[in-house]
Amino acid sequence: MSDSHGERVESLALGRIAFVGLAIIATWLRLWQPLPHFDIVGFAAVLIGGYPIFHEALADLVSRRMTMELSMTIALISALAVGEVFTALVIVFFVLIAEVLEELTVGRGRRAIQDLLNLLPQQVEMRHPDGVQSASLSELRIGDVVLVRPGGRVPVDGVVVGGHSFIDQATITGESMPVEKIPGTRVYAGTVNQSGVLEIQTETVGGDTAFGKIIEAVEQAERSRAPVQKTADRLAGYLVYFALTCAAFTFILTHNARSTISVVIVAGACGIAAGTPLAILGAIGRAANHGTIVKGGLYMETLSKVDTVVLDKTGTLTLGNPEVVSIDPSPGVGRERLLQVAASAERYSEHPLARAILTAVNGAALGLVNPEGFSYTPGKGITCRVDGEYTVVGTRAFLLEQGIKASAPPVDHDSSSEILIAQGGVHLGNLRIADVLRPEAVEAVRALRQMSIRTVLLTGDAASIGRAIGYQLRVDEVEAELLPQQKLDRVRKLRSAGKTVAMVGDGINDAPALMEADVGIAMGSGTEIARESANVLLLGNDLLKVVEVIRIARRCHRIIMTNFAGTLSVDAAGVALAAFGFLNPVLAALIHVTSEMVFILNSARLLSRASKKPRPASSRDGVAIPATEQTTA
Repeated sequence: MSDSHGERVESLALGRIAFVGLAIIATWLRLWQPLPHFDIVGFAAVLIGGYPIFHEALADLVSRRMTMELSMTIALISALAVGEVFTALVIVFFVLIAEVLEELTVGRGRRAIQDLLNLLPQQVEMRHPDGVQSASLSELRIGDVVLVRPGGRVPVDGVVVGGHSFIDQATITGESMPVEKIPGTRVYAGTVNQSGVLEIQTETVGGDTAFGKIIEAVEQAERSRAPVQKTADRLAGYLVYFALTCAAFTFILTHNARSTISVVIVAGACGIAAGTPLAILGAIGRAANHGTIVKGGLYMETLSKVDTVVLDKTGTLTLGNPEVVSIDPSPGVGRERLLQVAASAERYSEHPLARAILTAVNGAALGLVNPEGFSYTPGKGITCRVDGEYTVVGTRAFLLEQGIKASAPPVDHDSSSEILIAQGGVHLGNLRIADVLRPEAVEAVRALRQMSIRTVLLTGDAASIGRAIGYQLRVDEVEAELLPQQKLDRVRKLRSAGKTVAMVGDGINDAPALMEADVGIAMGSGTEIARESANVLLLGNDLLKVVEVIRIARRCHRIIMTNFAGTLSVDAAGVALAAFGFLNPVLAALIHVTSEMVFILNSARLLSRASKKPRPASSRDGVAIPATEQTTA
């Protein structure tokens, strides 16, 4: 469907809603009724506004499918037959609104995929025997060597053959820390070079890269997602069979047309037809009030059935920013001196852990000095002179190589990054640097477990990191060192085992799993492709919103089921009375309308504003978690 055609269809639907809304006001206030016993305005509004319902009901009838539209058509005709025009208008009004809301989300995923394709650079620098030349991405072949400058995106999967840098590859692997790249290490297309020029020998290009497989997986998942029948269709369909069967038996047994009409009227599915869209609209509105956008009633329905929540780590459970979480000076050494020496030595370093140390002293009057004779050993640490004294900052093994004896490692060693500082041949102390858990993460996981929902942590980080985070969060299962395809396969495995899975993520690497899950939930700070691939979007990054939206979905489902059970009970009693001649059509309509309004009011409870919103997250309340094992630079 073209954009212009879509806009025309949307405008026509909005026009119908406005027309029916005005007709409801006119009918309620009796503004214009030229005929004393016939509401011509309301009748015309039901026919015009309900045209899509009648049209679809006819198609369903031809296809021999019992749907909500067919149920509503029967109820509308029955209501009009006994002069209940206002009731018919209300049904049409709510159904038209629900249909428009569903249409607003169509096609957005395809635009997001195109935006993802545009992330890769279309022009690259390629090394030739006679120098560096510009070439298009499509011209690259396996074995070609490309240059990637600081700030640039890597265009291919390959191996570093020259240069030294750090690459943010969270988009592919989900690792929270930039990874050091030296000759011989692998790099992935779509990742970002942070510092230094790299020469990369091409191994795979285009759709064969990890980045290309992400795009392919998103497209395939979008194409293969099977439509799920709407709750209202299913429940109203049962009542259609029930009403028609009872009417047929009544006519066969009594041969009384008046009793048969009463049965059809009293056994309508208006409580479900109008109450279900209203309950879903109320649930979507309440979720939005809590800062969560649910992209349609289908996903609200599925959320109510979720029994497994899969959680990404970096950017989802954690803030993604390494911080100094422990300062342990040696006896006789002050904390200020330890930080002053470490920050001075790291002052011009480009290593991510160096930035964490400098951030820790930001604004403090520690009198930093410029290091002299700076030398970096990849994977180990740095040596320099601070205030004229020989200074070493790096790993425990690096200090031992320099002939400096460090204190014994702590017994309760975790997997956070340990940085040791020595000056003048004396060990001054240690710093520990870790990523930071979102302040509400522990509470959110605990709440999910209290709702009997299984939690699974999937991460591209090292196994030690995954286990440490899983221990702090008390998740049910942890799987680490996963690439995007492996995350996707894990979600598929859960679904094939009969689980209803919600996936929470924020990165490009999460997009395939978000699409594959029964419900994909994206963090507000996530990438565009993650937000568009997901069915639910958090406005912000508070994980408690995930808990709240599942609670809302479950409440919505209970209301719909209550309406269904209540409608079935009222219909059963009404049918029995009508079949034996105790109800005339007018009294049947009265029972029908009264019960319908009760169920509509029951659904409308979700429209009220929540009394208390979830506590917003604050990084100041962050809980330290271990970061990847990396050395300082």
